[in-house]
Amino acid sequence: MTVAEKIMKILVANLGSTSFKYRLFDMADEKQLARGGIERIGAEESPCFVEIGGQREELAAPVPDHAVAVRQCLDQLTASEAGCLQDASEVAAIGFKAVHGGRFSGVQRVTDELLSAMEEMNQVAPAHNPPYINAMRLLAEKLPEIPLVAAFETGFHQTVPDRLKYYAAPYEWAEKYNIRRWGFHGASHRYIANRVADLLGEDLRVISCHLGGSSSLCAIRGRQSVQTSMGMSPQSGLPHNNRVGDFDPFAIPLVMDATGRSLDEVLNELAEKSGLLGLSGVSGDCRDLEEAASQGNARAKLALDMFTSEVRRFMGGLMVELGGLDVLVFTGGIGENGVDVRAAVCENLSELAIELDSTTNGSAKGEAKVSSDASRTQVWVLPTNEEIVVARQTKECLELSA
Repeated sequence: MTVAEKIMKILVANLGSTSFKYRLFDMADEKQLARGGIERIGAEESPCFVEIGGQREELAAPVPDHAVAVRQCLDQLTASEAGCLQDASEVAAIGFKAVHGGRFSGVQRVTDELLSAMEEMNQVAPAHNPPYINAMRLLAEKLPEIPLVAAFETGFHQTVPDRLKYYAAPYEWAEKYNIRRWGFHGASHRYIANRVADLLGEDLRVISCHLGGSSSLCAIRGRQSVQTSMGMSPQSGLPHNNRVGDFDPFAIPLVMDATGRSLDEVLNELAEKSGLLGLSGVSGDCRDLEEAASQGNARAKLALDMFTSEVRRFMGGLMVELGGLDVLVFTGGIGENGVDVRAAVCENLSELAIELDSTTNGSAKGEAKVSSDASRTQVWVLPTNEEIVVARQTKECLELSA
């Protein structure tokens, strides 16, 4: 099989510490051939599923590590009855939606040096980097015949100008320790940048609102990132479902002194028990918060109001950076499904040329324009597709190294 033939099949992996989710694409026409996942890796039995051609198959099997998870996935994809591959060798590479590579960004072949650079960022991305590093290292050892490619979320934001990348901290911190505003959700914002350009035209001033379990905003022009709300870590920027968002670091020693907790304990609380969950005390899921707020729960309403206010605050700054706004896009789980969140974000913004149509906003499904005819700024709901972006980047990486 030639490189050109093999390069057509790309497996895109999304990893958790005990989970493996994937999609398989035929890059000849970017058709999704299959999707699947494995949960509770390391348990006595792990639930596995695969969907091929609209048919879903489920089973339970012992899956001790991520290398076995990939083997299980390849077995399901090559099964004689339902499979969409004749042989596992048809997979040209596994592409990873990696988070933080520190001194490495963009799209990279996985090497020992790359993994070491990712390890340097473990404290910055504690929920993301360690499981990816462990899985990549294991896969490189046990499946050496399959190239591994890391597409870092920070890559899309390399076009942000230096004046928006640096913190007002000692300059050598940035140069020696990579402490700067990196930005994340790059695959999602890249997809939105290209989709808006394809739908509506080039060189538009766009703000992409990726709102979900983890949220960020990105100012885009000419398909490139101009500024983004996230900074050094995935815990920064907007409040997330259970991560704090922007937070004054000088509050940390106060909490440590008052509670007797260690630095690691306080950081863990900010990274896992804060955000919408921490403020509401109810849930980090906006659907749960909306239900609780409708029943009179004041803290649930506070969390929702705080979230939409923060979106508006960041959106205003990005509009100033762009010098105006042509297109506002909502994407991600909340962005695509949160009718009330979209309405709250756009409320009373007619002076800024943003007006929703309440009817279309309430019924939007899939790709939909939800702004009124009077709105000079177009407001759209656009489902994102991070996996196809990673598949495209992986394909390009293989072609360059072929």
